[in-house]
Amino acid sequence: MTVQADGAAALREAMVATLREEGHITSEGVAAAMSVVPRHDFAPDEPLEKVYQTDTTLVPKIDANGRQTSVVSASHIQAIQLEQADVRPGMNVLEVGSGGYNAALIAEIVGTSGSVTTVDIDSDVVDRARAGLSRAGYEQVNVVLADAEHGVPQNAPYDRIIVTVGAWDIPPAWLDQLTPTGRIVVPLRFSAITRLISFDRAEGSPTLKASNYRLGSFVPMQGDGAADESLIAVTPDLGLRIDQNSSLTFDVPALRKALNTSPVESWSGTPFDMPDELELYLLTNGPEMPMLHAAQAAVDQDVVNRTVRNGTPALVREGSFAYRVKRENPETVSGYETGVVAHGPDAKQVGNELLTMIQTWAGSYYQRNAASITYHPKTADAASPVGWHTTKRHGVLSVVWP
Repeated sequence: MTVQADGAAALREAMVATLREEGHITSEGVAAAMSVVPRHDFAPDEPLEKVYQTDTTLVPKIDANGRQTSVVSASHIQAIQLEQADVRPGMNVLEVGSGGYNAALIAEIVGTSGSVTTVDIDSDVVDRARAGLSRAGYEQVNVVLADAEHGVPQNAPYDRIIVTVGAWDIPPAWLDQLTPTGRIVVPLRFSAITRLISFDRAEGSPTLKASNYRLGSFVPMQGDGAADESLIAVTPDLGLRIDQNSSLTFDVPALRKALNTSPVESWSGTPFDMPDELELYLLTNGPEMPMLHAAQAAVDQDVVNRTVRNGTPALVREGSFAYRVKRENPETVSGYETGVVAHGPDAKQVGNELLTMIQTWAGSYYQRNAASITYHPKTADAASPVGWHTTKRHGVLSVVWP
């Protein structure tokens, strides 16, 4: 064993130990695969220490607009997806979005009796994946250059379809190429957020039901499945992001004026914990809300609270708006308390409305995977969605809070 290989083995062991401690690896199959697949073979120009960090993406490809179009996902995201997928020996698996490393992990799990196909629309990414798989000794993986919106029918049907790019919808081809008891794990985009959802076929129905969902961030899908969101600028450093099928409109001059009013704070008495679950609740259980995003400059200048930096739901009422914040409170379980900041002439009323929603969530849905998420393909016998729902190209996504 070379010095580099010896060092990589130690770093892999440490990576797996960390992923176990953090709860991202929960099965022996995933642990075994991540213990043996040489991640550094898929990022040969990166330092070993960086390659085996659990929260670092690798080998980004940047387009002409400065946006990432492809990365090798952070290892904790790959562990989460593999655990969600419940891949088993002997399965036939399709991976949508290639990087090479994840396909190698899947190949390790399915073994010699299984099969893995990975597909990408970018020829550079496909070439890079093939080279990495060859270096690592996983030439049996089928690497395909194609638009994944149409799947890879020649190797179907698949027991699992694992999507590693942000998808706005679930195309019919994926369902057509999935076995009757198959599972799709997909980073699905809706309401200007992404949730990494594990969908199973409902018995006797075309409907997909989520067994669980997690927070995740992925580069967007390209090709026929691509979809755009809108970012409505309030100031050069502050904007409202909405889904492409949103009907929301805003009085931007009034909101810009509201930013110059004194903020009105109110506090819920509930812990600031699981903000991603609260975010999902706010976006799917009441009036339609945009996601409020801010550049660091807006935070540094105290225009908005720092919780806006990565985006947060905002309740907008004409020239007033409110969003959730946090503060230290040792009396709560998490050590932080959730509150609301509101601006504008009706700040108090709008803030109280949002605060009531937060308190309702904390009292009734303060847990992981509290929502029931289903996807209804556009078929003649598809059931009508209930609760909150949004219409997409090929179906309807619904979210119910039981």
